[in-house]
Amino acid sequence: MITKELISPKSIVIVGGSEDSHKPGGNVLKNLLETKYSGKLFVVNPKSEYVQGIKSYSSVEDLPQVDLAILAIPASLCPGVAETLCKKKSCKAIIVFSAGFHEDGAKGAILEEELVRVVNAAGASLIGPNCIGVLTPSYSGVFTKPIPKLDPRGVDVISGSGATAVFIIEASMQLGLTFSSVYSVGNSAQLGVEDILEHLDETYVHGKSSPVKLLYIESITKPEKLLKHSRSLIKKGAAIAAIKSGYSEAGSRAASSHTGAMASPDVAITALFRKAGIIRCYSRMELATVASVLIYPKPKGDKVAIITHAGGPAVMLTDILSANNIKIPEISGDKASELLTKLYPGSSVSNPIDFLATGTAEQLSHIIDACENDFDVDSMVVIFGSPGLTTVYDVYDKLWEKMVKCKKPIYPVLPSIVNVKEEISHFHSKGGISFPDEVVFGSALAKVLNNKETIPQAELPPVDNKLIRSVIESCSDGYLSPENVQKLLDAAGINRAKEAIASNLSDAKKMAKEIGYPLVMKVVGPVHKSDVGGVVLDVTDEETLLIEFNRMIKIPETTSIMLQPMLSGNQLFIGAKKEDKFGHLIMCGLGGIFVEALNDVSIGLNPVSKKEADEMIKTLRGYKIIEGTRGQEGVNQFLFSDSIRRVSALCNATPEIFEMDLNPLLGNSRQVIAVDARIRIIK
Repeated sequence: MITKELISPKSIVIVGGSEDSHKPGGNVLKNLLETKYSGKLFVVNPKSEYVQGIKSYSSVEDLPQVDLAILAIPASLCPGVAETLCKKKSCKAIIVFSAGFHEDGAKGAILEEELVRVVNAAGASLIGPNCIGVLTPSYSGVFTKPIPKLDPRGVDVISGSGATAVFIIEASMQLGLTFSSVYSVGNSAQLGVEDILEHLDETYVHGKSSPVKLLYIESITKPEKLLKHSRSLIKKGAAIAAIKSGYSEAGSRAASSHTGAMASPDVAITALFRKAGIIRCYSRMELATVASVLIYPKPKGDKVAIITHAGGPAVMLTDILSANNIKIPEISGDKASELLTKLYPGSSVSNPIDFLATGTAEQLSHIIDACENDFDVDSMVVIFGSPGLTTVYDVYDKLWEKMVKCKKPIYPVLPSIVNVKEEISHFHSKGGISFPDEVVFGSALAKVLNNKETIPQAELPPVDNKLIRSVIESCSDGYLSPENVQKLLDAAGINRAKEAIASNLSDAKKMAKEIGYPLVMKVVGPVHKSDVGGVVLDVTDEETLLIEFNRMIKIPETTSIMLQPMLSGNQLFIGAKKEDKFGHLIMCGLGGIFVEALNDVSIGLNPVSKKEADEMIKTLRGYKIIEGTRGQEGVNQFLFSDSIRRVSALCNATPEIFEMDLNPLLGNSRQVIAVDARIRIIK
């Protein structure tokens, strides 16, 4: 629970406040004083009567009532002090800087549990322990520097790491980015990233609240809450960018299926972010740059004009934008020719618009006006630095003037961070946000422009729940028999090939006549059939059937042979994998042996909507094969998408499914049909 006392306390006590600003208890007090905290301020320090000019009490027992307490004392003392504050001093918010809790072992974990119990019993909020604190428009409750400029229209930051929060602030301030609030949640003993995001969602007012939320996440313990409130915020008009660290850790656990081999916790994070509409970043500088792009109004389209007085940066920006499918349209015609007459000889307006190193503020003004009114572009990037021969205040002032007036967003790339440091500071002081590196900026702009809207709530196809439950309740953990797999596919309405299971040659001959030649023969038992020679295609006669049956039944672990009609089409794949806390990951791609060989797989988080299933198909690198290329028949995409959603519906109705492979399905313009399937359950 987030109390009003955590956000805007009328009184604060620093328990462990110090004269020494090199200590957390000293520097947080200094920050509160320097930023002119307007409420009542108290200190508890038994060794001093006054600390930094603030009256000091020898014990928390002696304090008057207080809204918020900041603890900078040994971990062992925190639960007892918190209990006194909450029970006797009406304290409703506690921030604990101290380390030595669950991150320090079993004894610390017990202390942390006791601290949470005390705070919960009082209906109070707890930030930390092991954090740098909280920064809101009401107070600077952090022990670190720098204290950034606060602005209600700045960004909100929620970080699982205190040091990383500081570094994000530093990276952002270089660009001129401002902040609305910063929450360092530390151990997240009571309140984690998801809980703070919930508060920001529930208090969000479009046009008044911070429009951009930045997250640094080390672990996601409440994915449903993160998804719910991210989607809600984005739907209200906010934007979210996040770093999830630890993506390279051993998530590729040994698995017995194609799906299991490709699924990992980080894949689940990517799927969650995509479903929520969160822009994923991988570094502090990338996060700060994406945030800065998001602060600007979003362009109506993806056509960009690049305005520059230096050729190299414009070429590199063109490269990175083009590589990410952002358009740099050629500019020509009468209006382009008219603009060229206003520039120095040798200038170019084809896009990039290069007005040379000698270009002036007046010329920049003409170019921006033409891009705003005459040319078919949606946004502008202005690259303007200096070799240090003269000041460029006039250029940056004109740039800011146009940024305020123009309807199309203008992104300033100001690379001369040494030569024109003062001019850039002047530009930032007006409210401008700039970018020192054109490629880092271009990558961030592409991420913003390519970011999809939040995916709508899924409406899944109906399934036969009665049949599903009868199958699951009759089975034990492990891979289901082919017969039970067939029943589950039928319950979900997944189109499958006719098949029969033969454990002896006599049954095989009889079943072959019923199905009809040509046939496919597959071993039942081995997991990876192709690897052991357990798949034979295009069996056209009884003699071949006899030879192959006698060979295949001897393959280790084989219990019987499956017979299916020989079908044609492109090989496809659909899979599912249950990931702890996240639910099922639904996957699709090209099938057969290409699933892992090409690693061309799209992944969605269950439940999967029609729009999401369609996008999963279209983002495959092998999509042209699905479309049909060079005269080859393609795949019915409606039926492929429908099959993905039916797998999603089956998983939604069957939480016991741990792994599921449909590989391959055969798809052509008329049908998409599963010819091999495995389902593993864990109850």
